[in-house]
Amino acid sequence: MDVCVVGSGYVGLVAGACFADSGNDVICVDIDESKIENLNKGIVPIYEPGLEELIKRNVEEKRLTFTTDVKSAVEKSLVCFIAVGTPPGEDGSADLQYVLGVARDIGRNMNGYKVIVDKSTVPVGTADKVREAVAGELKKRGAGYGFGVVSNPEFLKEGAAIDDFMKPDRVVIGVDDGTDAEEIMKELYEPFVRTDNPILIMDVRSAEMTKYAANAKLAVRISFMNEIANLCEKVGADVNSVRKGIGSDSRIGHSFLFAGIGYGGSCFPKDVKALCKTAAENDYDFKILDAVERVNEIQKGVLVEKITNYYCGEKNVKGKTFALWGLSFKPRTDDMREAPSIVIINKLLDMGANIVAHDPVAMGEARHIFNDRIEYRDINYDALEGADALLIVTEWNEFRRPNFDRIKSLMKKPVIFDGRNIYNPREMKKLGFEYFAVGRKV
Repeated sequence: MDVCVVGSGYVGLVAGACFADSGNDVICVDIDESKIENLNKGIVPIYEPGLEELIKRNVEEKRLTFTTDVKSAVEKSLVCFIAVGTPPGEDGSADLQYVLGVARDIGRNMNGYKVIVDKSTVPVGTADKVREAVAGELKKRGAGYGFGVVSNPEFLKEGAAIDDFMKPDRVVIGVDDGTDAEEIMKELYEPFVRTDNPILIMDVRSAEMTKYAANAKLAVRISFMNEIANLCEKVGADVNSVRKGIGSDSRIGHSFLFAGIGYGGSCFPKDVKALCKTAAENDYDFKILDAVERVNEIQKGVLVEKITNYYCGEKNVKGKTFALWGLSFKPRTDDMREAPSIVIINKLLDMGANIVAHDPVAMGEARHIFNDRIEYRDINYDALEGADALLIVTEWNEFRRPNFDRIKSLMKKPVIFDGRNIYNPREMKKLGFEYFAVGRKV
């Protein structure tokens, strides 16, 4: 099948590469000439395990190409995916200017029937606006081409996106009645659901809502467990034991029940805000989600609160040097959007502290954010030399079993503030560390 994906960011590149790997001819389009030039050279602008190899293979086998020419891409394709960004406005609403801009580009360049697919995360009702934008361009041209508008939300976890796309839990397809789009989309996704995971066909607005509802539900679980963790500290319970106790209930399950310093990334913060905005526009006070957002913002500062308590006030933090392991919002990605590390670092810098940071892949992103306000080390142990304390901010696997004797030998004092609960408090005490975690009995 001939497919184009307009927008060569995280979602667009993963979708384009995976569709090509299943035998389709895919054209990825972007207005950023330097990005397209780099992609044609094999330089991938994001870190996602397995993506670079997947792109390279499909480019070499001539199923995947990159271009800035949207006209040619639309003309050659039956299915046109819109995968551009929907950045949040100041009021939390999703900015649809790029989505609708692509819709108009498609309408201007259609040369026959097209299936137009919203892959971007968009609010309920966006498909109607896309349909109007395309129809408006066709009317200007006096063209009578038919088209279907589809909502096909992505459910990709950064760090596991290739597996999520290739082996999805489900594929959600929202379709118009009376078009050929449903059968075309089923054919496109059939190679990915051979193990009988479902393709769920529904109306377009339900598909649009499904994406937001899924991310909001997961955000609720995270913030709920962080509230439980904070209460555990006050009553002398251990959140890790509580997590096991409730996660074993089949009605609840173990996923997204790990306490820590809050969620970040490109999806949960933006989608929670957008769903709250949609509720407000429809005169509904979404109290649970408002609380989830507030809890998450507070939770990002929990580690700093533990630090200031340990040093008996902000004034005593001034001049201290903190080694910080982990900058990305989660492991296996270089994404620092809404990352707790940003809040933690800024708060400590405001107190006059020094930060020496390490992350396996996010150092480049951090330099864009902090420039020379913090120091960077390519090896995690090098960040520890002369440090007053170590902060664990992202739970990368390489941080889980370090050489603790080496850590102690490098630091001024063996103090660890663990924002991801990756170490056992009893073991840390035996090893001679002062250890502070989130919701754990220490």
